[in-house]
Amino acid sequence: MSYGQRFKLALFTDDLTLAAEADHAGVDYIGVDLERLGKTERQGHLKDARISDHRALQLPRLRASVARALVFARTNPIHPGSSDEIDRLLDLGAQALLLPMFTTRVQIDQFVRWIDGRARVWLLLETPQAAMRIHAIVQAPGVDLIHVGLNDLHLGLGLHSHFEVLASDLMTVLSDAIRGAGIEFGVGTLARCDDRTLPVPPDLIYPQYPRLKATGAFLSRYFVMRGEGALDVLREVARCRRRLDEWSLAGQPAWDAARDRLREHVSQVFHGSPAPSGPEVAKSRAPSSRRV
Repeated sequence: MSYGQRFKLALFTDDLTLAAEADHAGVDYIGVDLERLGKTERQGHLKDARISDHRALQLPRLRASVARALVFARTNPIHPGSSDEIDRLLDLGAQALLLPMFTTRVQIDQFVRWIDGRARVWLLLETPQAAMRIHAIVQAPGVDLIHVGLNDLHLGLGLHSHFEVLASDLMTVLSDAIRGAGIEFGVGTLARCDDRTLPVPPDLIYPQYPRLKATGAFLSRYFVMRGEGALDVLREVARCRRRLDEWSLAGQPAWDAARDRLREHVSQVFHGSPAPSGPEVAKSRAPSSRRV
């Protein structure tokens, strides 16, 4: 099986129609975002902050809407009511729980004990403290997946953009530690591979995944935005996987060059004068689809 076909795609949605379409298209993980505690305080000032209004009661309906995708929920960070929250989500049918904003191995061990083998244990690494403690964190037994959340992590690090984190040497350290422990390693989000409306061209983002040997990513909200026309989820997911395949075959020099271009683009867009537009940056450097 190719890299793009093995790659695990995840989607946050409580839209049952979209969930069914995504499931049919081969999206692997579909779930609800229930994180509320501290989210507005951390991200409320951001223009594109994602403050979810999903409800736990949608979990049974999601389970009924999909045939193959695993249904998950992002919980609140560890708090006095965490044990009760976990029990309720599992009773409602969550097959995996994603813990955000953890900082210590102790919190992870407690999360694993509360789940007690009833669901998969996923971690959303998005604090500088957790990043600095990665070698202890990956030794926690019972963890199935660690996804690096770039948005809160870049805020915690005091950086201008989450793309700075994606192109950083820190990401290599995290990837090596997580994969070295035999844990699934996800990072960030993917937009549609031909979306040139974004501040950073997709063909600067897609090659970062094989470079980092990532095993998965979330689909961004922009991936599933329908706009004025119909969205063919099946077609777009297939194109996403093909693009990952194309970049996986490009090789280390091409991946490193894409990382360097991403660093330069981010520096120009977020720190100084505007960089060349998306189509101009990506047009001549994207790997040929004939390679797949």
